Amino acid sequence: MNILYLHGLESNLSDEKKVILEPFGNIIAPDLDYRANPNMIETLYTEYKNQNIDVIIGSSMGGFAGFYLSKLMQIPALLFNPALPYRTSLLQNIPIINKGHNHLLQIVIGNQDDVILAKDNLEFITKLLPLKNDFRLHLLGELGHGIPVAIFESEVNLFFR
Repeated sequence: MNILYLHGLESNLSDEKKVILEPFGNIIAPDLDYRANPNMIETLYTEYKNQNIDVIIGSSMGGFAGFYLSKLMQIPALLFNPALPYRTSLLQNIPIINKGHNHLLQIVIGNQDDVILAKDNLEFITKLLPLKNDFRLHLLGELGHGIPVAIFESEVNLFFR
């Protein structure tokens, strides 16, 4: 299995989280500069559409890109605090997508997130409903913007089971 991991703005995949993902497959974690490339979703699609990616995991800005990329590629996605409602704060062009989500979409939102407010994300997501795929929404009361290793591990295990 090939896992495409999309980190957040000015972030990367930590060694601890990589260890959690390794039992599930080969991890591809490109270094992304969202500020320099307003067409990151299209760039990622062009780069990975023929590389047999099985799932996308993204956090924050990587969750934003992963949300749309999973629709383009028609593959499951696990998204942590995706920056879905904040497209205008950092320009990212969304390609035209004539497909819905037809695979598992698991979104984890931290109720204590002060970067991507849970209420804004929930408002964005509820406009998408009803989704025709397997959709899981986990609102975690104690979770802030950063994803502790224990929560990451728990959500990854739920996603892959």
